Amino acid sequence: MERLAVVLLAAGHGTRMKSKRQKVLHWVGGKPMVQHVFDAACAVSDLPPVVVVGRAEAGVPQLLGDQARYVEQAERLGTGHAALMAAPLLTGRAAQVIVTYGDMPLLRPETMRRLAQAQADNGATIALLSVLGDTNSSFGRVRRDAPGRVVEIVEVAEARRRPNSTHLLAIPELNVGVYCFDAAWLWQQLPHLPLRQARGNPEYYLTDLIEMAVAQSRPVIAILTDDPDEALGAGTRAEMVAVEKAIRRRTNNHWLNHGVTLIDPNTTYIDPDVTIGQDTVIWPNTYLQGHTTIGQDCHLGPNTILRSAHIGHNCRIEQAIIENSTIADNQTVPPFTHLSGDG
Repeated sequence: MERLAVVLLAAGHGTRMKSKRQKVLHWVGGKPMVQHVFDAACAVSDLPPVVVVGRAEAGVPQLLGDQARYVEQAERLGTGHAALMAAPLLTGRAAQVIVTYGDMPLLRPETMRRLAQAQADNGATIALLSVLGDTNSSFGRVRRDAPGRVVEIVEVAEARRRPNSTHLLAIPELNVGVYCFDAAWLWQQLPHLPLRQARGNPEYYLTDLIEMAVAQSRPVIAILTDDPDEALGAGTRAEMVAVEKAIRRRTNNHWLNHGVTLIDPNTTYIDPDVTIGQDTVIWPNTYLQGHTTIGQDCHLGPNTILRSAHIGHNCRIEQAIIENSTIADNQTVPPFTHLSGDG
């Protein structure tokens, strides 16, 4: 595997959220959206991930601290322009660059690795992640030629303007918004993106790089995700609900496959940083939050909340709230107990 860098685009404010807070800082699955995708980036990148932030947007740097490097997109001129902001930090430092968005909390490190491996193994200039979806999706369509080669990404607005719009909008393969580029080519081409008018504003589209590579007879490949939930982003509060459910479904399935019994997964809420021992049983309306750790052979719930708590083996906790506290092995916590603070 060649030296790999990751760029996260997190400069958008997210006006559809109707919020004072930047979109990527809204919480899903127990942490801010951008934290999920940043953690995935850290797991695969050979360099500190580069995060593109907007002017006067201090929230993301305050959250991620010195784990990341930051560049500012002073003018919001589109995704291609945002990616170009990372060029001074990464030119000549990485052979591969993954570029994606800060509002994709379900993107997994293994998928990013698979995309980078496919780009390297195929000698592709661009490898992009795609997903099979429906004709109502707002995602760009991955258009292929007769032999099946990727030739362009057609955004929905552009597709509607074309004579063959019905055919284009019926394409089931959708662009997820995760790309692995040949780094040297990327930094050479970004300054040459065409300027487009998007919703009345001038923008440079990252997706235009696909058509540029094809015009240069350079190979472009698309890799289908094996988990459609990875394509979920959250641009509105309604979309956050779907993302929250998908994260909870993924987390609960993980524990069901690792020796933990969930009596009713639909009413069990487990944050991603929680750890649970084998043969623990979790009853409905139980919330395991923060960096909670649970030992083996415990019975938790119903109606129990554990926040950054540390529970030993063979404990029974029912209808209780335990915050920032430690429970030793073989303890029973009576109903209606509320413990707060280490003890």
